[in-house]
Amino acid sequence: MKILSSISIIVLIVALFIISGAFYTVNETQQVIITQFGKPIGKPVTEAGLHFKLPFIQEANYFDKRFLAWDGKPNQIPTKDKRFIWVDTYARWRIADPLLFFQRLRNERIAQSRLDDILDGGTRNVIASHKLIEVVRSGLFKEDKEKGLEPIKYGRELLAKEVLKQASQKAKDLGIEILDFRFKRINYVEEVRQKVYARMIAERKRIAEQFRAEGAGEAARIQGEKEKKLKTIISEAYKTSKEIKGKADAQAARIYARAYNKDPEFYEFLKSLDILENSFNKNTVLIISKDNEFSKYLTSSH
Repeated sequence: MKILSSISIIVLIVALFIISGAFYTVNETQQVIITQFGKPIGKPVTEAGLHFKLPFIQEANYFDKRFLAWDGKPNQIPTKDKRFIWVDTYARWRIADPLLFFQRLRNERIAQSRLDDILDGGTRNVIASHKLIEVVRSGLFKEDKEKGLEPIKYGRELLAKEVLKQASQKAKDLGIEILDFRFKRINYVEEVRQKVYARMIAERKRIAEQFRAEGAGEAARIQGEKEKKLKTIISEAYKTSKEIKGKADAQAARIYARAYNKDPEFYEFLKSLDILENSFNKNTVLIISKDNEFSKYLTSSH
């Protein structure tokens, strides 16, 4: 009886072991390739849930279904105009064809190594085919010509897209889709840095001088317009003042004429007083004869 119980327990354990090996689970972030004696069979399993396989004979190989990161190592690369720069890059990729990925690469560690070759090589080829200014400039702007900057055809963004295009064609044969590629950092080697800084300073000084010259020209134009308007205003004011004065003199002449016609002797008296007031001050000594025209107004009449 004890022997039968032991055998039953052993059979139960073996059955549980076989059953546990016949099922496997796949979550939302995974995809699975089933291999039999090391060779893949069937289509990739991409649906999450509980799945069946032959125990002991078949094996489940798990691969990530999410977006994965590739971080390149900084490399010293020469540009087309023989300027050496440090280029640091990164990319995002995913396993688009798990079956092909398994056949060519087996795992993510080997995939990262192959991406090093593909992306680093593509970066080197693209950088070496373009000038330094196209690598460091982010793109082409309409203001560049106005600012006097050297025109470029590509720019860093288009160069990154070119690397992505070249690398994607090679990665596709490995079951990999490269989603994005970017230049994380670009820096000059020490020999080039001082020359670049000197060139940047000279370029900015030239642009500053251009702005100063344009400002001086605009200031001269504004000053000229101001002088022109000022002279116009003064001329108009002078003309208006003369017209007013002429009208006033004419009016005064008419008043004087009417006053003279009414009492010529009184008018003559007033004019004499005006002349005396304008000709002398308190320290003036006047000596005139009795026959002088002014004397008759200065002596008392009895």
